[in-house]
Amino acid sequence: MSLSIGLIVEGYVKLNNRSALENLLVHRRELLQKLNRVTGIDAKEAIAQVSQEITVIEKALAALAQE
Repeated sequence: MSLSIGLIVEGYVKLNNRSALENLLVHRRELLQKLNRVTGIDAKEAIAQVSQEITVIEKALAALAQE
């Protein structure tokens, strides 16, 4: 996972900004769908990166739900 997405998610959690996390999750899921449809290049690394980011965002949302 990139440091930047971790910091962004951490900031949203501190601010209790569930809406921003949900929007970020939607964006990353759409990006993952597009990456899975890419042809002509090897997108495995990008797919793995976005998948990790989705996991981090989902964990943050779950943590907010428990509060």
